[in-house]
Amino acid sequence: QVQLVESGGGFVQAGGSLRLSCAASGRTFSTYAMGWFRQAPEKEREWIAAITRSGSRTYYADSVKGRFTISRDNPKNMAYLQMNSLKPEDTAVYYCAAVYRSTDSVRTSQYEYDYWGQGTQVTVSS
Repeated sequence: QVQLVESGGGFVQAGGSLRLSCAASGRTFSTYAMGWFRQAPEKEREWIAAITRSGSRTYYADSVKGRFTISRDNPKNMAYLQMNSLKPEDTAVYYCAAVYRSTDSVRTSQYEYDYWGQGTQVTVSS
């Protein structure tokens, strides 16, 4: 069982930055790949970034590539999403999620993730 709690959301002007944090409970954090998703009003939940359980590889959706950076600190049971050059279209509720992996790989479909945080709101003004 893994519990996830996001923090770090807020209100920022376009071009600004935010760093989201995801705190995980449990002693098996390093066996889970981590992903970040977001959901804007009246839109489907969208995968935006993922990191392997070791942290050695990261993957990004085209919409955030070059602007967002996913990372993790396994000894601290933490995952992060650094968001730079934010745009109004980045406004959404952001979720971290965990998926058990027996290999150092990731998943990008929300339906494959085992555990989810409650979400944190990010609002970017123009």
